[in-house]
Parts: sequence; C-alpha cells; structure tokens
Amino acid sequence: MAKRIKGFGPGAMIAAAFIGPGTVTTATLAGGNFGFTLLWAIAFSVIATLTLQEMTARLGAVAQVGLGEAIAARTSNTMFRWPAALLVIAAIVVGNAAYEAGNITGAGAGLTSWTLGPINIWPLMIGTAAFLVLNRQGAVFLERTLALLVVAMAFVFVGTALVLQPSLSDILRGLFIPTLPENAGLIVLGIIGTTVVPYNLYLHASVIKRHSREGMTLAEARQDIQLSVIGGGIITLCIAITAAVVLHGTPNPTSSFTQLAPTLAPLLGQASFAVLGLGFFAAGLSSAITAPLAAAYAVTEVLNLEVEQRDRVFTWTWRLVLAFGVFVASFSLKPLELIVFAQFTNGLLLPITAAFILWIANDSTLLGQHRNTRVNNAMGFFVLTVTCGLGLRSILLAMGWL
Repeated sequence: MAKRIKGFGPGAMIAAAFIGPGTVTTATLAGGNFGFTLLWAIAFSVIATLTLQEMTARLGAVAQVGLGEAIAARTSNTMFRWPAALLVIAAIVVGNAAYEAGNITGAGAGLTSWTLGPINIWPLMIGTAAFLVLNRQGAVFLERTLALLVVAMAFVFVGTALVLQPSLSDILRGLFIPTLPENAGLIVLGIIGTTVVPYNLYLHASVIKRHSREGMTLAEARQDIQLSVIGGGIITLCIAITAAVVLHGTPNPTSSFTQLAPTLAPLLGQASFAVLGLGFFAAGLSSAITAPLAAAYAVTEVLNLEVEQRDRVFTWTWRLVLAFGVFVASFSLKPLELIVFAQFTNGLLLPITAAFILWIANDSTLLGQHRNTRVNNAMGFFVLTVTCGLGLRSILLAMGWL
C-alpha cells in the first residue's frame, strides 16, 4: 500500500492540467446549449487522452526517456533536428505563456474583483501561489498539491451534479448515442482540444521517467494514468451535466461559466457563488502550475542540454512562462497576436506529436515487448486522424478562415 501511495502523482498532474478554465468553460457551453447530447464527445476525449498518455507512460517507464529527449534522439544528425526543436519551443513555450494568462485569469474568475489602480490583485496572488509550489524543492510536494486541487474540483463539480439528480437515461443516451446538433461542431472540437493537449504528453513522459527510476512499474504507471484521466473525465462530465440540467432550455444561450451560479441558488443558497468559484479557482490554479512545468521539461529535453545547464534553463523557463501569464492577467491585457500564434503552432504540434508518439511506440529496440500492439495502433491512428482535424481547425482559426 505504501508503495502504491508513493507512486501516485503523475496521472493526477495530467488531470490537473487538462481540467483548466478552457475545459470548464467548454463543458459548460456544451451542456448549457446542447443538453446531454454532447456527452459522447467528452467520453471520446477521455479515450483519446488515455490512448496517447498510455504510450507516453511506456516511454517513461520502459525506455526511461522523456518525449523531448526522444525527439532529440530521433532527429539527431538530420535536417529535422533544429526545425523540430524550434517547433516544440514555439508551440510549448510561447503557446503555454499565452495560455498561462488564461489559466491565471480563469483561476480568479469566480472571485470578488480586487484591484489596485489598473492592476488586478488576484493574478498576482495566484501567480505567487503557483510560484511557491513550483519553487518548492520536492516533486512529491508538487504532485500532492495538484492531487489536492483535483480532489477539490471533484468535490465541487461531482457533488453539485449529484445534488441535481439528473436523469440517468438522458446521461446514458448522451454518452452512447453520438449526435451532432447544428452549430455544435466547434464545441465538440473544443472539448477534445482542451483535453488532448500536446504539453501533457511531454509532462507525463518526463514525470513517469523520474518515478520509474524510483521504482514505479509500468503496471503502476498504467493504473495511475487510467484512474486519473477517467477521474478527470468524470469531473468534466459532471460540469456538462450540471449545465445541462440548470441552463439548457433557458431563454438566453449559455456563454459563460458564471451563469451556473445564480441558477444553483435554490440548491446551494448564498454559497452557490462561493462553491463554483472554488471549483473554478482550483481548475485555473492547477493548470497555472502545470503549464510552466511542462514548458520547462520540453525545452530542456528537446535541446539535449548538459546536466549543469539543464537545471538553470529548467528553472528560468517555468519562471518566464509564469511571469508572462501574471503580467498579462494583472493588467487585463489581451495578447491576441500571441494567442493566434499559439493556436497556429499548437495546431501544428498536436498531430506531429501524436504521429511521433505512434512512431516511437512501435520501436522494438526502444520498448521491446512493450511496443504497440495492433489494437494500440488502430486506436492511435484513429486519434491521429482526429488530432489532424483539430490541428487544421486551429490553423484555420489562427488565419481567420473560421
């Protein structure tokens, strides 16, 4: 039992990363505007995430390398070496810096406004909390903090959904009978895109690599990621279900997560704003911690730095990503050009990363008997096809064609 508790953590980090403000908002829009009909998209996003993250678990546990290290090794001494490195840095570092502002802003969205002149105080406090967690020497502390945030989100969102007592038949119909209502296409892609995120693949392989060197087995790594991703998917489902029950069918279309609070007042009373604010705060803070961390892992690994340089670059990478997010959120700035660039580069990186993982997961010299099976490959190619669609959508959005 002690060994199992010690091994828990990598999967919780992934769940904490993808249940951010984007996922909460998208799930709210799905439930509020389309009822239970898009629950199947959440289920698919969980399956897609498990498919790719299980491959990164094998990469870290069996080969004991991070995804960035694998990219560097596979492209070494080829013409793709620096283009691949620059693409990863652009998409992960610049992209995460842009999205970090959204994570920090989202963490304070449910909190009372508190300003000092033109400066919003909450992003400074949230950024400070994220800094203290990241700066604390000890991976166990970081993983336990993120696990607690996931538990807080589960308590808020799952508890709220249970109180509402939704129709079980409606939930099952939405989960197992895929339908695509008019104007729901972008919401479906948004649900998948906020769950299957490139930086989680870098983060997971790197953290599993460290845990495997401390004794974590592949079986334990698989159990950890399955429990965490499925748990994160249940939280996302509960957000959509709550929105479907309280917002779907109302005269005004759903456009914001904050619309949930007043409609829950009959159930939660004056605590409705505080309860949902806590959930949104936990979602934003957890993503605000993991985004800089993933950027730091990706940069140090893909550049294949020497040991003495790695720690310094790692530290300054996460600090710069976090500082940028705090600055933008504090002054309520909207770096549209940077966000557009982040969409474009992430649109490129998602299918490329998925393709690369699928390629190395079939490498018998690297993974031996743990290389992909036919079932793994079938699932992987299916997910790759979907990620190509997501990538194309991101690029078209960035270019203003959607």
